Amino acid sequence: MKKTVLTTAIASAVFAINANAQQVLQLTHNAAEGNPKWEASELFAELVEEKTGGELVVDVGGNAQYGDDMEALTLMRMGTLAFSTNSQGATSSVVPQFSVLGLPFLFDSLPAAWKVMDGDVGEELKRLAEEQNLVLLGLWDNGIRHVSNNVRPIETPADLQGLKIRTPPDEMTVDIFEALGANPTPMNFSELYIALEQGVVDGQENPLMNTYSSRLYEVQDYISLTGHKYESTPLLMSKMMWDMLTPEQQQAVQEAADEAGEFNRQASREADEQLRTQLQEAGVAINEVEKAPFIEATSSVYDLWREEYPELVDMVVNAAHNGQQ
Repeated sequence: MKKTVLTTAIASAVFAINANAQQVLQLTHNAAEGNPKWEASELFAELVEEKTGGELVVDVGGNAQYGDDMEALTLMRMGTLAFSTNSQGATSSVVPQFSVLGLPFLFDSLPAAWKVMDGDVGEELKRLAEEQNLVLLGLWDNGIRHVSNNVRPIETPADLQGLKIRTPPDEMTVDIFEALGANPTPMNFSELYIALEQGVVDGQENPLMNTYSSRLYEVQDYISLTGHKYESTPLLMSKMMWDMLTPEQQQAVQEAADEAGEFNRQASREADEQLRTQLQEAGVAINEVEKAPFIEATSSVYDLWREEYPELVDMVVNAAHNGQQ
């Protein structure tokens, strides 16, 4: 309790000192330059400054410059970091329900996922985030995910047997790869390139844009288009810092988040469509997969998560099915 009071007092003092001056707010994310997350975060910063007439300035630290996703969540809840363009996996360590967006083979397209997130599901996640001293400003896009590895093309679930696959620190992804017979190995994204290069893990799973922008293709031989799950990019703000903004500043920040989020989603969609050719030209072997056996193999994951969050799982599944009919 004393630590929370002290942290609040420090944050309040910082804002009070800058009450009539420019307020600089830090934003951290783990993406590399050229990634839609990087570009949208920079756009968000520009829009916040523009919409507040320079009252608020967002200092963006890409490549986890101001902390990785897990550190960012702690710092925001303490009130010592303003923003994070975070990841669904890390966010689910604080708000486990975020994982439900990643149920296996839930969405067949990016627009189908966006439609669900922009409705009641997104509102429920926003409410749950606020309970953890986080403001969910938007659910940006982190794409539909595929498997890469250095052992063999993945054509059936049997091909994953025994492979060490890096996953985010996310229970949903771990459950999916356990169901597929792999050996899931949770690891921070910042450690992934070296782990692949040194053979600590055999492979990983990410959307093509992350595999490309972080140059993972340099240390991977095969990409299999499994499309096994979707992930959002939650844009989060410290609730403590949000509450210190004026209503006009809050509106400006939310508008900037919405506009930058639309840019992010479209950039993500374009990257998904264009990068297959570029990755093949870089020397990676890419193969399609027949998804039916993978869907069957991961059906138990729905039962597992429905036991824990029955109402939310049904809400997400029903919204997804209605949106794809």
